Amino acid sequence: MQRLYDFLRRHPTGVDTFWAVPLLGINSLWVASRTDGFQQLIAAIFTIGLCLVVALRRKAPVKMLLLTAAIGVGQLVFRIETNPGDAAMFAITYTVASAPTVPRWASRCALVGAVVGPALSFWRFREAEAGSQTVGESLFVTVLLTVPFVLAWVLGDSMRTRRAYWAQLEERAARLEKEREAQARIAVAAERARIARELHDVVAHNVSVMVVQADGAAYVLDAAPEQTRKALETISGTGRQALAEMRRLLGVLRTGEQPESGEYVPQPGVEQLTELIDQVRSAGLPVDFRREGEPREVPSSVELTVYRIVQEALTNTRKHGGPDVGATVRLSYRDDDLDLLVEDDGRGAQRELYEEGGSDGLGHGLIGMRERVGMVGGTLAAGPRPGGGFRVSAVLPLKSAR
Repeated sequence: MQRLYDFLRRHPTGVDTFWAVPLLGINSLWVASRTDGFQQLIAAIFTIGLCLVVALRRKAPVKMLLLTAAIGVGQLVFRIETNPGDAAMFAITYTVASAPTVPRWASRCALVGAVVGPALSFWRFREAEAGSQTVGESLFVTVLLTVPFVLAWVLGDSMRTRRAYWAQLEERAARLEKEREAQARIAVAAERARIARELHDVVAHNVSVMVVQADGAAYVLDAAPEQTRKALETISGTGRQALAEMRRLLGVLRTGEQPESGEYVPQPGVEQLTELIDQVRSAGLPVDFRREGEPREVPSSVELTVYRIVQEALTNTRKHGGPDVGATVRLSYRDDDLDLLVEDDGRGAQRELYEEGGSDGLGHGLIGMRERVGMVGGTLAAGPRPGGGFRVSAVLPLKSAR
């Protein structure tokens, strides 16, 4: 049944033609009953025209409306009284009023025809019964003949309004769906960028520690076996930590999977800075770490930002600071802000390494710092110190934590 309904909706002209055929047969009997040869010819022409209106009313509604108006005028001129074929006038009135693609002027013309046409037809053929009806009775009959045509127009106009409303709802739903898809794509891109920053920080820091320890172990392999063993233990522990953090980050990319208990580590924060700095110290970089002010609750996003900035800054110090470099980390709690300062006394990095979008394609770590700080509403300053070395300074707001 649904297939038949869908077929009929896809072929509206065929359905209308189906109804035009029996109308042609019925009106042909009416034409054949006429005795005047000339009027019979005119009535036959009008019958064909009205059947054509029914067949093509949805394919060319405006043209069929004009053809109906011409036939109506012709019936008045040639005194062709009301006949079964005039049912096409009901059909075209409804069609023009209901079709969303039909201009409004055509719909208004159909309404005028629905009001004026029946009245003109009645008063044109009223002469034969003039003596048997009063004016009041004639007016009543006129209204009675006009109401069905007006109702056809009202029904069609209501259907037009309803279709426009549903079309608007469908358009809005489609637009909202596109907006949701766009927002989802933006969210996915942001999440991928966040994961890329996390992976960069994890890999850069831990691999740097492992390389330093491996180089040291190779240097003292024969002379100091105990020191070599400690270096290898540090490499092993750092590698496990890197794997754990990478599993946690890559788990975000898996859809529909729940992490097993204890498989992923929690996000690092301010409390883990001591472990991070101890790890850096064990890799051979002296770090002076101090906290100032009264520690208090810090938003998790700010905690992660602090941890990653310190991690990235100390990694850069090991990479570019040169020999005998030392670093300083200051974490200061203010009334509304958390100030972070990481600096070293080494030779500093090349300019293209800390300028955003360096010409050599490097500097991704510092770009990631700026992005992290910007996401929490803070400010970041990074660059060479006047007396040598490198400084990273960040001011992070704490208002959300109060």
